[in-house]
Amino acid sequence: MNASTTATGPRHRRWSARIGPDIRMGLENLLAHKLRSLLTMLGMICGVAAVVAMLSIGAGAQQQVMAFIENLGVRNLIVEAREATDWQSMQKMRAVSPGLTFTDLRLVEANVPGISGISPRKRFTPTALLPRPGRDMPVVFGVAPGYRAIAGLAMAQGRFFDEEEARRAAPVAVLGDGIAEALFPGTSPIGQHLKVNEQWLLVIGVTRPQMTAPRGTSGLPADDRNNLVYVPVWTAILRLEDSTSSVKDEIDGLYVQVASSDTSPVAAQAIRGLLDETHKRAGDYSLVVPAELLAEQRRTQQIFQMVMVAIASISLLVGGIGIMNIMLASVLERTREIGVRRAVGARQAEVVRQFLIEATIISGLGGVLGVVVGVLISRLVAYFAGWTTVITPFSVALAFTVSVAVGLLFGVYPARKAARLDPVKALHYE
Repeated sequence: MNASTTATGPRHRRWSARIGPDIRMGLENLLAHKLRSLLTMLGMICGVAAVVAMLSIGAGAQQQVMAFIENLGVRNLIVEAREATDWQSMQKMRAVSPGLTFTDLRLVEANVPGISGISPRKRFTPTALLPRPGRDMPVVFGVAPGYRAIAGLAMAQGRFFDEEEARRAAPVAVLGDGIAEALFPGTSPIGQHLKVNEQWLLVIGVTRPQMTAPRGTSGLPADDRNNLVYVPVWTAILRLEDSTSSVKDEIDGLYVQVASSDTSPVAAQAIRGLLDETHKRAGDYSLVVPAELLAEQRRTQQIFQMVMVAIASISLLVGGIGIMNIMLASVLERTREIGVRRAVGARQAEVVRQFLIEATIISGLGGVLGVVVGVLISRLVAYFAGWTTVITPFSVALAFTVSVAVGLLFGVYPARKAARLDPVKALHYE
């Protein structure tokens, strides 16, 4: 063991003695041409910064979407009605399908195994609201009491309505966090009244803030979940429904929760089969499966990362070409120096190592500065554009590793060319 240790020690010292002077020489040469070295690094800086910034922006956007999908619940299934917009279109659709109804709810509840919760939904935007909101008109959600558990609603104040209130279509309401603040700023909404269309409702609860799907995200519910008014479904139908209800489905949504996320694909297939049968394949509904959306978003994120890295790598390639160009020029300028080193006994491997170290220093420093610039760009984008950006260790490590690898790759040819110079010709080079 002692012999091995003593053998390793001298080898390490010999390696340090060889590599140390080459590093010092490389740094001295780069400092002697500061502007040229900085311009050479510029390509690496831009490439690394582009990789870090683009991956951070993409990771932020994907994280927002995936967090919202997870918040929807991987055990949940959401049936959305595709309603007609006018009487004529509705008549054509009704000739084929009855639309989404309470019968569908009962069929799903009776025939799909593993259901732990189910709620209908009747949604509409009121034409009048008192007090007047200082923001967009809220959307009214008529749902069952079980919707709270399905949607994972947490109460900030008060309570959710119960089965007895739902059964008698009680004029009660639970407000989202945003609309509660807009209607009753600075005061507790509990016990207050609001008038929706022509019906006064008693506020009995306020939900905590909820995540909302990022705008432009397809396949996800687009409602601002903090700008909702929750009422019992029969309250919405019997007391609040607006004058356009004649062209609407009986209900416009179903929320289904299964006992395990593993069974959600099977349950989704069963629900599609039931609704296709009762709706005669009219295509008047859509089924949102958050578990499938989550898996799809993860695949999309991986593809996005690969595409972004490929695009940003073009900048790194340009930076590598710049390093090769400068190193070739350096070989030409230092031909006499190389000839002297070879004449006094330097081996080809030592000359190669010297030039590779210089290329590595350029690409390494460029990589470090590029990471700093990329992080700064992502922070500026987050500040000025209001986007979510996420700097991941993967993006930093990837960008830096690729920059160093590119520097080494493009430094090999100039280093080998320098090592192969004829010492006699190099000493006579002017």
